[in-house]
Amino acid sequence: MGSLVERILAVNGAVVYALVGLLVFAEDALFVGFVLPGETAAVLGGVDASRGHIRVWIVILVVVAAAIVGDTAGYEIGRHLGTRVLRWRRLDRLRGRLDTAQGFLARRGGSAVFLGRFVAFFRAVMPFLAGAARMPYRRFLAYNAAGGICWGTGFVLLGYLAGNSYKAVEHAVGRGVALAVLAVVLLVVAAWRLRRRRAEQATRHRRSDADGDTDQPPDDQR
Repeated sequence: MGSLVERILAVNGAVVYALVGLLVFAEDALFVGFVLPGETAAVLGGVDASRGHIRVWIVILVVVAAAIVGDTAGYEIGRHLGTRVLRWRRLDRLRGRLDTAQGFLARRGGSAVFLGRFVAFFRAVMPFLAGAARMPYRRFLAYNAAGGICWGTGFVLLGYLAGNSYKAVEHAVGRGVALAVLAVVLLVVAAWRLRRRRAEQATRHRRSDADGDTDQPPDDQR
């Protein structure tokens, strides 16, 4: 893990901008946020900026722009192909999560677009679902831009602050220990996301079981 992080952080500055922007864009536009974690790319961009390889304000601009443009692409795909795509059998394993996202969008409207930016799966599918639901684009764009600015700025700065801490640890105890600490932090974040996802799945299963129980008639009516 440490070697991989070090290789990523050693990439040429211009390439870092391109990679970070591409990952953030692809997460939203290509409906693959559950495979490509855009926030990880944003954080690593911030870490690289803390090491002086790239400029933090440019990373923020790249991440925010890629998030907004990627969401817009996802919205347009949903608007033109939404009904057809949602019928794909390959999405059956995600059906429960998609139903949850659609219900959240129906209840909260534009707020779901903004809040969905901070949840990995929702971040990937919410623009698509908003387009499929024919949400007015101006309304979508307002919430999308607000979410992209807050999310992009926050995660890049998180990486920037973490990178400065990394440099302090490296100066005090050496590069090997610093890389180990950074690797542990990334693993903890990944474990936290996995635990949260499992908790959400367990909650959905309990609700499904409860709904099933309410559908059963009382014993004296059977």
